[in-house]
Amino acid sequence: MNNKRILKKQIHLICGDIAAECALAIEAIPGVDVEKMTQNIRDIAALQTNTLANISFAFDKRASDFPTRHEYRAALSAYNQAAFRRLRIEFNEAVEKIVHNMNAALPAKK
Repeated sequence: MNNKRILKKQIHLICGDIAAECALAIEAIPGVDVEKMTQNIRDIAALQTNTLANISFAFDKRASDFPTRHEYRAALSAYNQAAFRRLRIEFNEAVEKIVHNMNAALPAKK
């Protein structure tokens, strides 16, 4: 559980920082597309909610399905690593998309 707690804190911090950057851009940068930035903030909120909801997952096998306790723990560990890796990849891809949309909302250089 310690890893999940740290992961949840990191997700909150990352999403909060990105949303703050969007809000700062709306207030400080003249010519920024306010609608796109507002949509980015909504997307960040949805990403945070969905990612936090997907952090908990269940291993579909029981210890009695394996010949030894060691094999069960190894399979459980491999499953958890793969699930967290998939969650991290999906989160990073969504963040990259939001950052790309944030850059697209900025005014063109003169």
